[in-house]
Amino acid sequence: MDEKQTIVALAALAQSTRLQTFKLLVNREPDGVPAGELARLVGVPQNTMSAHLSTLAQAGLVMGERQSRSILYRADLNGFRAVALYLLKDCCGGNASLCAPLIAELTPCCPPKERPQVAN
Repeated sequence: MDEKQTIVALAALAQSTRLQTFKLLVNREPDGVPAGELARLVGVPQNTMSAHLSTLAQAGLVMGERQSRSILYRADLNGFRAVALYLLKDCCGGNASLCAPLIAELTPCCPPKERPQVAN
């Protein structure tokens, strides 16, 4: 991750519908959400949601997987992790004790769910 990629990701999240969509997808991990359902849940037309998902995908924050006639979207947690690590790389000038409260808040409260295996 570099500065330019980080700016693209943060710019993608700096819009209400995209931020709401990303948060919803994180909440629905690892199952994902079909594009049409995302539009319904967020309350925007499907073509508008498609444009927002494209912006989030180009920023490396979501990924889509075709399943039959629809596309299932998931949060790209590795992409988001890269953004967060870029921002925190030299946290507090290397003084770990200053960053400890921030890192503690970033620690998940529960273990991640396994992503369902897709048969090929």
